[in-house]
Amino acid sequence: MSEPRRRMSGKERREQLIQISRTLFAEKGFDGTSVEEIAATANVSKPVVYEHFGGKEGVYAVVVDREMQKLLGMVTEALSASHALIKLERAALALLAYVEENSEGFRILVRDSHAASGTGTFASLINDIASQVEDVMVNQFAERDYDPKLAPMYAQMLVGMVALTGQWWLDVRRPPREEVAAHLVNLAWNGLTGLSPTPRLTAASHGQEAQAVPAPAEKLTEKELREREKARERELKEQEKARERERREAERLARDLEKVRQRELKEQEKARERELKERERLLREQEKLRARGARTPVGQPGTAAGDGENLEPGE
Repeated sequence: MSEPRRRMSGKERREQLIQISRTLFAEKGFDGTSVEEIAATANVSKPVVYEHFGGKEGVYAVVVDREMQKLLGMVTEALSASHALIKLERAALALLAYVEENSEGFRILVRDSHAASGTGTFASLINDIASQVEDVMVNQFAERDYDPKLAPMYAQMLVGMVALTGQWWLDVRRPPREEVAAHLVNLAWNGLTGLSPTPRLTAASHGQEAQAVPAPAEKLTEKELREREKARERELKEQEKARERERREAERLARDLEKVRQRELKEQEKARERELKERERLLREQEKLRARGARTPVGQPGTAAGDGENLEPGE
């Protein structure tokens, strides 16, 4: 005889229902999942689901809350690094790691969350993360003499960029997450005008992940990172000065071209005026000739020099 199946404890049954619901919510969303389906998949009756969670809304709220806390915890840990660049790298890696290792949970979070979630939507999670990034931004802005009042806006920009990239990467899954993180940091740290053609994560962050992207040959200390950052800032300032010089030169050339164009327009206008005056003069001459011809009667001798050339003197 086979041994009777062990009855699950209340805690085990609750965990089973949460995991089953998580998979169903990820596949079908809140509205596409029913209590009947949850119960049937768990091989229990509907009252068991109601007993543990009070309904579909209750289990959904638990699933969403767990996922939000998991992702928030990973990002918070990443932001505990001492250097701003490493914070950014590890935060990007943390989000991408969550996407890769908890795809079902991320799909649930990025859906239009039902009001039953209780803890909020993905947007509220982004706000929670942005509030932590904001603290980092304030310190960095203060060190660089930027206005710290702008930190909340920049935090939203930065977190939003990483989050939307995570949503895109959820389905494409290429390139590898370390490479995606390197490109994210490349844009966020260097800006469009200073993009590196071959971005790489620093050794301090790269060591946290699998070696999918070759690590730099040297391991940089915090001091070396700061020195590199200062050198990079000097380089960016020089690039900015060069762009400013180019802009001024372009403006000067544009002004010179405009002056030339204006002179050409004036010359063209003068030429048109001279042409118009000449036409008016010719029209007046023609009008005079027509008027003179109209005053001479038909058959009357003219006053031309040859009218009396056959008369003899005294006749």
